[in-house]
Amino acid sequence: MRSFSSIRKLVMAAALILVPASSFAGVFISVNIAPPVLPVYTQPLCPGDGYIWTPGYWAYGPDGYYWVPGVWVQPPMVGYLWTPGYWGWGGSAFIFHAGYWGPHIGFYGGVNYGFGYTGHGYEGGYWNHGVFAYNRSVNNINVTNVHNVYNRTVVVNNYNRVSYNGGHGGIDARATPQEEAAMRDHRLSPTASQISHRDAAAQDRGQLASVNHGRPQVTAMRSVNQRAFNQQQRVANGVRSGQMTAGETRNIESREASINRQAANDRAANNGRLTQQEHQQINQRQNNVSRSINNDTHNAARQPQARPQARPQARPAAHAAPAREERR
Repeated sequence: MRSFSSIRKLVMAAALILVPASSFAGVFISVNIAPPVLPVYTQPLCPGDGYIWTPGYWAYGPDGYYWVPGVWVQPPMVGYLWTPGYWGWGGSAFIFHAGYWGPHIGFYGGVNYGFGYTGHGYEGGYWNHGVFAYNRSVNNINVTNVHNVYNRTVVVNNYNRVSYNGGHGGIDARATPQEEAAMRDHRLSPTASQISHRDAAAQDRGQLASVNHGRPQVTAMRSVNQRAFNQQQRVANGVRSGQMTAGETRNIESREASINRQAANDRAANNGRLTQQEHQQINQRQNNVSRSINNDTHNAARQPQARPQARPQARPAAHAAPAREERR
């Protein structure tokens, strides 16, 4: 059994290397091991009007399952909603059904992803004459940034954190006629920012289930561009714990500053935007920094803890008052 698993992993790795990342959504992926349970996390604040919440999920790569953080993204067009991807038992392996954009919510395995994705449909909001209305009962909304809101209680019947449909221990759910009809609607693949977001998670070893044991370092982001902030938080955590030395910290901060300068220069030369090639270059450099942070926080180097200096003891005065009278 072990040799079969090793061969399967090698074949899977080769297939993933040969397939371009941009075409991942159309790749047929099957795995003989069930994905981990969904981690519990807090939804970041919605960045502004028009953003749609896309929940986090377990994806699969050459090194096994890895967590793709939940993130607020802008839909490819007004009126479209996000149907999350899900893992389903296919009789001999778990098959990934990729998420997609469409005018209606389709079937996503009955998985309760939270924040309005209760397992069937979406209770987080709806499009109203070209404007998206947000349900504040399930979304983290700041009314200063987002104005079209309402409150509607959402009843959830599925409270488990199982992340797959069918098979041993999986969710027993079937598509409704409405969900089947939605799957026949016009559908759009994940946007370029979603693909970049997923690829970034794939390059971060801290997101691997084999490394984090089902507790990813980053569970959710306010936006795809928040990755640099999250990496700064990882550095801060490493400094506080003593896992990152002063030299390692300076190196990471210098590289982050260089990336920020590159992004600023590229935007200035392109009317405030980044081209797809520039996005890829920035993402690759951030991937390298992320790997360095992971290495720095897991190597043998430690920041020496400062020892408190001994205070010189003052000589008692000739007529010192009793100690109990000094405590006021």
